[in-house]
Amino acid sequence: MYPTLYHAFLDLFGIDWPWMKLLNSFGFFVALAFIAASITLSRELKRKEAIGVLRPEKRKLIIGEAPKWGEIAMNGVIGFIIGWKFIYLFVNSSRLFNGHESPQHHIFSSEGYWLMGLALGTGFAWWRYRDFKKNQLPVPEEKIVDFHKYEYTGTITFLAAIFGIAGAKLFHLFENPKEFIQFFTHPDLEGFLSGLTIYGGLIVGGGGVLLYAWRKNIPPLVLCDATTPGLMLAYGIGRIGCQVSGDGDWGVANLAAKPGWLSWLPDWIWAYDYPNNVNGVGEPLTNGIIFDGYGTHLVPPAFPTPFYETVMALIIFLVLWWLRKKIATAGIITALYLVLNGIERFFIEKIRVNHEIEWLGIKATQAEFISVLFVVAGVSMGLFLLLRKRETVGTT
Repeated sequence: MYPTLYHAFLDLFGIDWPWMKLLNSFGFFVALAFIAASITLSRELKRKEAIGVLRPEKRKLIIGEAPKWGEIAMNGVIGFIIGWKFIYLFVNSSRLFNGHESPQHHIFSSEGYWLMGLALGTGFAWWRYRDFKKNQLPVPEEKIVDFHKYEYTGTITFLAAIFGIAGAKLFHLFENPKEFIQFFTHPDLEGFLSGLTIYGGLIVGGGGVLLYAWRKNIPPLVLCDATTPGLMLAYGIGRIGCQVSGDGDWGVANLAAKPGWLSWLPDWIWAYDYPNNVNGVGEPLTNGIIFDGYGTHLVPPAFPTPFYETVMALIIFLVLWWLRKKIATAGIITALYLVLNGIERFFIEKIRVNHEIEWLGIKATQAEFISVLFVVAGVSMGLFLLLRKRETVGTT
């Protein structure tokens, strides 16, 4: 396992760059997941506009305005942070990250190059000011331009990230009452960043994005259909991060012998001990590569469920991506996503380590309850849309 990119580069390429300890492996793949979802969403919104499902809106644009001091100040702040903190961490990484303190200890401290921060902050602000002055006109001009729905992609991705992470954290805390109390009584960065529930992210993140879409007059079902294939791709990429870092999303212990029909696969796909996992869970390693601060592995080994979910998520993504051009009824792709996502998660929960809750006399994990609701919602939504289409065709 590679808790950070530093450990990956050190093991795979023999490159010893201590500053890379700042880059958590799981976080790296989560970032890739958001990028993938953003790219697929943008492509789909462009395609839907090309076939006439979406139309651009007219916007008034002012050209040649005077300098905007808010933007200039923001550029200055960004430059200051880069000079004060990031250059400091990069230059001093070999000293700062060779001890047992986490990178977060240094990131959120007051240490840094203050003069470098002031110099870069001033430079960034001056560059933005000169850019404004270069394009400023004696009398600003008003111009009407087309604004395309795919130009909202960056904002949608940002809102999905903010609301999604908040929802993932809240759902995790609701599922783990002890952590809920500790989170508010003893708050810390590590407690905030660890423990996320994907369905919480989907529900809260999706709600935030749909609210934004409603305000921007983007048809909700059209946006959902454009988003959901990329969500499945992003989920698969995110699970790669879980597998690579060993963040605890593994399955139950697996002592069964690998079936003969799977003999062609590597043994770790059947049962894996997650050496050097980021959580430091299990027993101490006694051989092989041992990373300082992470030298543990699972005894007995467990089902590598993140790997299984990556494979299934990519298959579902390919199915949805193939069907998106073949199904014209808005909302059907989303309904299929809900059904396939729910089925995948329901069955993987049977071999995952997770906390069970009891509701209406039924004992199951939070994800199992939600996955069932996803399947029911998807089937109901699909039937409703197809029946409505049939009635509409029948009356024409």
